[in-house]
Amino acid sequence: MRVSLLVTSILALMTSAGLTIAGDWPAFRGPNGDGTADESGLPVEWGPETNIKWTVPLPAPANSSPIVSNGRVSVTCAEERGQKRHLLCFDRTNGEMLWVKTVPFGKVAETHETNPYCGSTPAADGERVVVWHGSAGIHCYDFYGELVWSQQMGEFNHVWGYGSSPIILHDKVIQLCGPGARTKLVAFNLADGEILWETQEPGSTDSEGGRYTSTWSTPVVVNVNGLTQLLVAMPTRVGGYSPETGELLWYVEGLSNDRSDVSYTSPLARDDLGVMLGGFGGPAMGFRLGGSGDMTEQNQLWRQAPTSPYNPQRIGSGIIIGEHVYHANADGPGSIVCFDLKTGEVCWEHKRTKDGPHWGSMVYADGRLYVTGQQGVTTVFAPNPDEFELLAENDLGERSHSTPAMSNGEIFLRTYERLYCIAKD
Repeated sequence: MRVSLLVTSILALMTSAGLTIAGDWPAFRGPNGDGTADESGLPVEWGPETNIKWTVPLPAPANSSPIVSNGRVSVTCAEERGQKRHLLCFDRTNGEMLWVKTVPFGKVAETHETNPYCGSTPAADGERVVVWHGSAGIHCYDFYGELVWSQQMGEFNHVWGYGSSPIILHDKVIQLCGPGARTKLVAFNLADGEILWETQEPGSTDSEGGRYTSTWSTPVVVNVNGLTQLLVAMPTRVGGYSPETGELLWYVEGLSNDRSDVSYTSPLARDDLGVMLGGFGGPAMGFRLGGSGDMTEQNQLWRQAPTSPYNPQRIGSGIIIGEHVYHANADGPGSIVCFDLKTGEVCWEHKRTKDGPHWGSMVYADGRLYVTGQQGVTTVFAPNPDEFELLAENDLGERSHSTPAMSNGEIFLRTYERLYCIAKD
């Protein structure tokens, strides 16, 4: 009886969780949502003619990143000024396009020239892939490209467009719908798209009147005192939500500055500590996870205001390794910084990287840190809190605002022009 019950439980778990394969990179920032992966054998150096397994052209630019799940690579892009929003699926072994699914949107929505439509990265579980197309809705397909379900959530208007990505947590899809005045956190049933709960988030605006207030952050799943929670950054605060009910359990304020309340990056967490880096001149802060209600006074460990109204600009997310945080800024010529997790004290800053400003998020795999800049150069460096230790600068010569996906010794990278599979020759 015990064996039968155990087998039944395992089968039920496999069914609810899909066919997540070891080595997959199934969502924004990888299998853990934190930019880390248990990988080995990744290339350190590459170029247009070196360590390129295959490359295929893409029909249009986008700021979304590739994902890898059950032998398939999925990316998004849009044509006709966002009136055709695409999800493209490729065979990971050779780059063959398997299918493309297009969602029409009957008008030209607002966005910024640096954020082409389709800024959201898909999420997959080995059987299904979910894509958020902003005002054009959220859609779930099987791995043959057949529509499983679709939900129209209304319009989300902002002068900078949209960018938060879905995450799959067991039998749920979690999506921070926004940005703009209608921003809300929503849970969908992965099987049929039923809305299980949604929150109303006050404080976001469409950025009319000169003050920028909204969030593009992607939620992160964390363990707080043995309980699974969603760590979510809103315009002025970061907090923990119940994935079962959507209840805001606790929060820490501190992301506002004089001219904006903006969150671009995903929160970072390790054990009971978290870090959130505000965008558009916003502050950085360290905090403890957990508690009940407003935990600002008790949980905020440190807060660093920016050194000027405009810098540092933080769009991509960083990495916690040991007792330190590594992050690539999006300001000016670009810089990479290392600071202490518990105090926020800067250990070093490497300025004027070859790849320029960074919009892509950092990845830690195979003992190295990878980050791709706007100029299409991926900087590879060692996680050394004492000094910046460059290992390689790999130039593809094409603009990129995306994050690499690491899977089974291969790197999948999208530029504004192409999708690449990078592997050792």
